[in-house]
Amino acid sequence: MKAVVYNGPHDVAVKNVPDAQIQRPTDVLVRITSTNICGSDLHMYEGRTDFEKGSIFGHENFGEVIEIGEAVDRVKVGDLVVLPFNIGCGFCKNCERGLSAFCLTTANPGMAGAAYGFADMGPYPGGQAELLRVPYGDYNCLLLPPDAREKEADYVMVADIFPTGWHATRLAGLCPGESIVIYGAGPVGLMAAYSAMIQGACMVMVVDHHADRLRLAESIGAIAIDDSQVNPVDQVMALTNGIGADRGCECVGYQCHDHHGKEIPGLTMNNLVNSVKFTGGIGVVGVFVPQDPGGPTKLAKEGEIPFDWGLLWFRGQHVGTGQCNVKAYNRQLRDLISVGRATPSFIVSHHLPLDEAPDAYKNFDERNDGWTKVILHPG
Repeated sequence: MKAVVYNGPHDVAVKNVPDAQIQRPTDVLVRITSTNICGSDLHMYEGRTDFEKGSIFGHENFGEVIEIGEAVDRVKVGDLVVLPFNIGCGFCKNCERGLSAFCLTTANPGMAGAAYGFADMGPYPGGQAELLRVPYGDYNCLLLPPDAREKEADYVMVADIFPTGWHATRLAGLCPGESIVIYGAGPVGLMAAYSAMIQGACMVMVVDHHADRLRLAESIGAIAIDDSQVNPVDQVMALTNGIGADRGCECVGYQCHDHHGKEIPGLTMNNLVNSVKFTGGIGVVGVFVPQDPGGPTKLAKEGEIPFDWGLLWFRGQHVGTGQCNVKAYNRQLRDLISVGRATPSFIVSHHLPLDEAPDAYKNFDERNDGWTKVILHPG
């Protein structure tokens, strides 16, 4: 089968690799028809993780079931499914508590959580390929309604970025009628803004300096704050009568840059503390890692950031963090799409064949204008 393979920093290629296949009775084999490039793929693409050379990318996957293991009884051949990026077993302590991002069965030893094509998260190849093996298929496959082909670009977003954006707002504690500020207008930040709109936020502010992304934020009714033109904290304060937003979301992560292009890993976290009101809540879904050999400072290389803990404590704010437990949200988000209440595909800028993945990675990584979200189509 063809697959997108990591050769080293800034170097991916579409190669022929051995076909994915059923390995255990609980497995499902899926023919992938849509697979997204995610912002978190770029950390690995840039060599800022220990993603191994020869690994296959791709954790946002949609396709058709073509084979099932002997122990699978819910999922059938021919079903159209979207796969949560986190791989859970369904029966460990964390999965039973709804914390599928921290599965204890599928993880590497000493870790919690597994994912397709992701550094340190198990030995599972990704789905930027023609075929994908899905462990514990009955648990991990989300069955889709009859409009799945028609709305394929929407449903594939349920693999990761739509639930992750939703998760950011839940970690922050958003309630209807509250204001929220979101740092980062990449795909996840836009999904957090979109989720906040669906949940009834009275004001959604989005901070970024990429004009194409800010235009998308405005297209759903959010207030765009261009931090290359204004101080974002001052602007949030002005918009909230000096009080600060009720809630805030960090949707950038450890490779945060200012508008001059300087990498400042703690910038968005400290801006959020200053942008969110006393006793407000902050949700952090941007990726932060325990170590970053490519970090710009000694602290960053050790996975640490300068953080204004004193002000956070003084303001009585709470912070929720961690990868999204996709299965906690994916059925509800699927149903919002099915009835027409949500169309997350508004962020998609490019539909490309799998063979064009190397150019897509390059353009997406360089944040070139108009490259907001890429869906690759194998076959």
